[in-house]
Amino acid sequence: MLVNLWEGKKVRLRAVVPEDWQKFHGNDQDSEIARASDAIYFPRSEAGARLWTEQQAARVPDGDNMRLAIETLDGELVGTINSHHCDSRNGNFQYGVAIFRGYHRRGYASEAVKIFLTYFFQELRYEKVTAHVFAFNETSKRLQEHLGFQLEGTLRNMIYTNGQHYDEYIYGLLKSEFVR
Repeated sequence: MLVNLWEGKKVRLRAVVPEDWQKFHGNDQDSEIARASDAIYFPRSEAGARLWTEQQAARVPDGDNMRLAIETLDGELVGTINSHHCDSRNGNFQYGVAIFRGYHRRGYASEAVKIFLTYFFQELRYEKVTAHVFAFNETSKRLQEHLGFQLEGTLRNMIYTNGQHYDEYIYGLLKSEFVR
């Protein structure tokens, strides 16, 4: 029987492919999602979205920093997950996950994160993961806590958006605390 580490009961993680550009472009139009994930940027054209997606699809590995697409088992692209600031020497990394509007509250983010962390903890020998969450992003705070992350710190007034400054929370999870 074939076992695919990158597949769960609801979603699979896969490489970004050029054909994903329309979903990414549609997601670019959602300012609320953009603000919660990162920042609201200037509008991007369809050609710009195509180019960005092609660049992501053609990207060569940068250590353990990666971006993967999250799709349902039916092949519907529902979001992305990425690792960044990977420090293999000290065994820690950061991650981020974004689910497109219309696919929220279905367990896709939770399962995608568990698949992702399984790879980093069991295959790459990382010891700790952190997630940086904006104070206004209640959904992300609940996700981290649901997954067993602990609030480790608050960076005061780190994010400026929507006319005011917000705190940034740092959540952490050790390999020994991870429950798949």
